[in-house]
Amino acid sequence: MTTSTHEQIKLMLEENACPGCEGIHRNFVCVHIEAIAELPSRFGDFHIVAFSNNQDGKEHVAIIKGEVFGAEDVPVRLHSECLTGDVIGSLRCDCRDQLEAALRKIGEMDKGIVLYLRQEGRGIGLTNKIRAYSLQDKGLDTVEANLALGFRDDERDYAVAAHMLHALQVQSVHLMTNNPKKISQLEQYGVKVSKRLPHILPPNEHNIFYLETKAAKSGHMIDFHGKTHLPEQGDLPIVEGMREVER
Repeated sequence: MTTSTHEQIKLMLEENACPGCEGIHRNFVCVHIEAIAELPSRFGDFHIVAFSNNQDGKEHVAIIKGEVFGAEDVPVRLHSECLTGDVIGSLRCDCRDQLEAALRKIGEMDKGIVLYLRQEGRGIGLTNKIRAYSLQDKGLDTVEANLALGFRDDERDYAVAAHMLHALQVQSVHLMTNNPKKISQLEQYGVKVSKRLPHILPPNEHNIFYLETKAAKSGHMIDFHGKTHLPEQGDLPIVEGMREVER
């Protein structure tokens, strides 16, 4: 499963390369590739690349499918760590569904990247997220709970994510997101976002209020109602040369 992207990254490891980090000041972001390995999964065959950085002291990873080194229009998903959702399968959020859907979609593509970012609880950390949950149990929404704890509605920063993409020499991305802040921050840090890929999944009874709050108060591009479809719009399209499909 070795690819030219794998070989390029291994070469950077052997050379101890840190792109753009020579003599860099602490106020500037520097990421460093630490390790790479093959990662077969239930969603497809990937490579996983571990990064360190000089900003948050956390280990972030890129989960890579295909040839992305130096590529344009690479499908990319930025996923922030969520222990309760990703690991335990909490129904209070849609994090696990979002992660698995992204891995499944990219696993079916020729190339793509999921950046798994250690920004638990939209950047406030695990303990404070549980404190926020406790406030939500008392009637606050997800934004009000963060504000009550002294945080902004979203404390995440995507500077390190942008520099991870730069380290992989990705030229432009198709960003899988409903969050306009991800687009604006990546562009702020020099990543060309050539297209947005909506990433909307069905809600459940436990997370519908959370998702509605993100749409109403945090600007997430989620349409819960859609447009009314006429009965005739349920007919299958007829395309020349297409075989008839059983209903």
